[in-house]
This record gives sequence, structure tokens and C-alpha cells, in this order.
Amino acid sequence: MSIARISCAALALAASMSTASAEMLPTAPYLPLDKAVQAANAAVMACKEKGFAVSAAVVARSGSTSALLRGDGAGPHTTGSATGKAFTSASLGRPSAQLATVIADNPQMAGLRDMDPRLVILGGGLPVRIDGALVAGIGVGGAPSAAVDAECAVAGLAAIGAEIPE
Repeated sequence: MSIARISCAALALAASMSTASAEMLPTAPYLPLDKAVQAANAAVMACKEKGFAVSAAVVARSGSTSALLRGDGAGPHTTGSATGKAFTSASLGRPSAQLATVIADNPQMAGLRDMDPRLVILGGGLPVRIDGALVAGIGVGGAPSAAVDAECAVAGLAAIGAEIPE
């Protein structure tokens, strides 16, 4: 067999092995950037329709911020609030308001507040689940109540077809 044929055969074998290896690698579910922006925009617009200037953030399951939109006239504190609520829901997989209740009802869980400085344990953060998989968190900050922040976050979830938590 010639060297050229051996080289071609080796390249073909290497290519098929790398393709097979790539196909076997697990892929974590994620929320594409366009969907993150769409969700954040829908949340900001939902609150704007209610007369409130807010910020909305989407944080990937990895903890990195995917989208952050500050609505016209929203206060400077709203970006940190929205991002923290989104981080809280993305990292813990539950609405941020539930954590406040868990801590209030179970004083031994108070350490959650200090677990990570990025956590914001106020209502307005929701997990983003697609086909049952936790892919991100969305947070809204700046409305006059956490309940309104959460309503606007629900609008963000609805805009991208994500599951709405009960």
C-alpha cells in the first residue's frame, strides 16, 4: 500500500472517530441569545404597558448574563435587581419569591442569603424551562411590587414558549 493511501486511510479514520466522539458528547440545554433578548424585551414591554419602567435580565444556567435590558426611565438599581433575581432562579431552579418564603418558614435556611453575593431573594425572578429542562432564569426589577415584577417575567416566559411556573 502506498504512503498516500495509508495517509488517506488514516485521515478518514481520524475524521470518523472525531465525528463519532463529537456525537457522543453530552450537550447541555441552553437558551439561544435571540430567545433571551426576546424574553427580556417582552418583560420590559409588559411592565411598560402597566405604566412601570423596569429592567429585565436573562441569566444562563451557567450563571452568565445573556440579556439585560433597561427600560426607558428605569432606575439605576433595577439592572442589579433584575440580574440578581434572574441569577437566583437560574442557579436554584425556582422562583426567587419561593426562596424568601422558604427562609422565613425555615430559619435554618437563612444561610441561603449569604451563599452567593449574586443572589437576590425577592420576588420577580423565575426559572426558564424549555421541555422540562432548566436553561436560564429571568428577572425583573423596578415595578412597585415583587408581584408585578413576577407578572412581567411571566410575559417574558410566554413570549418564548417557556413553561410558566405555578
